[in-house]
Amino acid sequence: MRFSKLGGKEIVSLPDCERLGYLGDCDLVIDEETGKIKSLIVPENKGTLSFFIDRRYVEIPWERIKKIGNDMIIIDFADILK
Repeated sequence: MRFSKLGGKEIVSLPDCERLGYLGDCDLVIDEETGKIKSLIVPENKGTLSFFIDRRYVEIPWERIKKIGNDMIIIDFADILK
């Protein structure tokens, strides 16, 4: 799959089906030697005024991606946040 096809996909977490945002809003950590994606860095959206405060991020290992569909990416990362 080409990177350009991933950009508009919505990221959804398991098991609570919470919308985390879009891949276009995230950063990717890429292994410089292999060129493979190592993890996603997803901004936490805590409230509507998050623009005015320091943003926090969650790093999700690429292995936690369960499925990449036509419109969304499903990620299992419930135990990472605990």
